[in-house]
Amino acid sequence: MEERSKLQKTTDADFDLEAEPRWPAVIALLAVGGLSLALPSTLSVGPRWLLFVVVGILLVPTVLTHRVGHHKLNFFFGQLLAGVATLFMIISIGNLIRLLPKHTEPPITLLTSAAVLWVTNVLIFASWYWRLDAGGPHKRDMRRGHPTGAFLFPQMTLDTSDKDEEEGDNWAPQFMDYLFLAFNFSTALSPADTSVLSRWAKSLVMVQASISLTIIVILAARAVNIL
Repeated sequence: MEERSKLQKTTDADFDLEAEPRWPAVIALLAVGGLSLALPSTLSVGPRWLLFVVVGILLVPTVLTHRVGHHKLNFFFGQLLAGVATLFMIISIGNLIRLLPKHTEPPITLLTSAAVLWVTNVLIFASWYWRLDAGGPHKRDMRRGHPTGAFLFPQMTLDTSDKDEEEGDNWAPQFMDYLFLAFNFSTALSPADTSVLSRWAKSLVMVQASISLTIIVILAARAVNIL
């Protein structure tokens, strides 16, 4: 009886997986707020510091609800935070498009602003993918490995013998994996090594790629005018 109990404890310990760290996502959103400080006032929504302050305020309940285990509230605040950041970015891109033909801002300012918004686009959509894939980080933490999701990562297609010895079947994507996805979608404007499976993910990828393409066209157009 004692041997059976020990065996059960050992088996349970094997499935006691470490929760995914949340700090990379927090840093990414703080970076989004910090990047807004580099935009000129003509492109900003309100004062340049407004987004940074809003992000800081919304991060407080987001982190606290995760710490105390209120996962539904944490999911709500996370979505709200990503939504607000997305809205600020889209309005800033609209302002950039509106100001481009007026030639009221120095070319270097417009080029710098476009680059800032491109990086912001990558960080924001990485946050969206991280928060939505397979129900979000909390639900991913509750299962063994990552057998299904909105994205088909290469690790999900490998045989057990080909996987990393330390992770094996316990492999699950973390924020860096979604950041890599978002970077590829903004540079190649299409998936690289990871397929997009779900309809909501395909919709977000199309939006992100469209925003990235718009910014790249603005950068190219302005660069040609400078030359």
